[in-house]
Amino acid sequence: MSPMIALWIPLTVTAAALQTLRTAQQKRLTGVIGQNGAHFARYFYGAPLAALLLAGLAGQGAPLPAPGADFFLYALLGGIPQIVATGCLIHAYTLRNFAVATTFSKTETIQAAVLSLAVLGEGLSPGGWAAIAIGFRGLVLLTTARRSGGTIPLTEAWREPATVYGLASGFFFALSGIGIRSAALSLPSGDSLIRAVTTLCAITAMQTVLMGLYLLAADRKALKGALGFARKPAASVGIMSVVGSFGWFLAMTLEPVAHVRALAQVEIVFSIAMSILVFRERPVRREYAGAALIVASVLLLLLAR
Repeated sequence: MSPMIALWIPLTVTAAALQTLRTAQQKRLTGVIGQNGAHFARYFYGAPLAALLLAGLAGQGAPLPAPGADFFLYALLGGIPQIVATGCLIHAYTLRNFAVATTFSKTETIQAAVLSLAVLGEGLSPGGWAAIAIGFRGLVLLTTARRSGGTIPLTEAWREPATVYGLASGFFFALSGIGIRSAALSLPSGDSLIRAVTTLCAITAMQTVLMGLYLLAADRKALKGALGFARKPAASVGIMSVVGSFGWFLAMTLEPVAHVRALAQVEIVFSIAMSILVFRERPVRREYAGAALIVASVLLLLLAR
């Protein structure tokens, strides 16, 4: 393995760590400037950095692609579901512990496979079907776990707000991934890194405008908090978001996407550590088991392709 190719491993682990830190900071910010303010910070402070990254690549001589109308349509179809997904995830953090809410969002890969089967008719390998079964079992364990150590009847567990918002975040992240990938592929030129950063730049700019307009109309207090007294912690959210995304994209130019996404499941380990060490939350055994099965399911699904 050459040093350049091996670079994808620390890049992926670092990106996963930054994503964990970013979502933890958003959870903290929720108590200061509300969910909307914590949500807006990711885009407002991330967009300028994304633009600087793109300008830096252009300054190194990389030719920038000329986006067409289809690019901006796909970017919207990727950006809007990501806004909804992030909002659902931030709300889920207020309902369950940090590690469990994060694990719910990681069902994105499983839900995307089911959507592809149901909507596009894309078949699954035997390994894929096994992954879906393992993931479903993991979800049952997660959703039925009580903080006291007991269990909730499954018929009630699926209606729990934490379950609904957690799974909704995974669903909308899956939709977002389709739009973002379609936007990048619609660009007429550029290598995978240039396409990815161009797409990141466009989507974060769109999300900033959309969330900004929404807060102007519906939650000016959150807007003032994100731009005013809480701007330093809010800015860290945007910076970690863009740097982490750049790390993912760079890793994916060095190694197949499935391998990068498989290693990225280390984020669950980071989330459990964050939940215990920072937020003083103690997942119960059933939650640990459910998280482990979902990680195993995602790994099997990615590597069985």
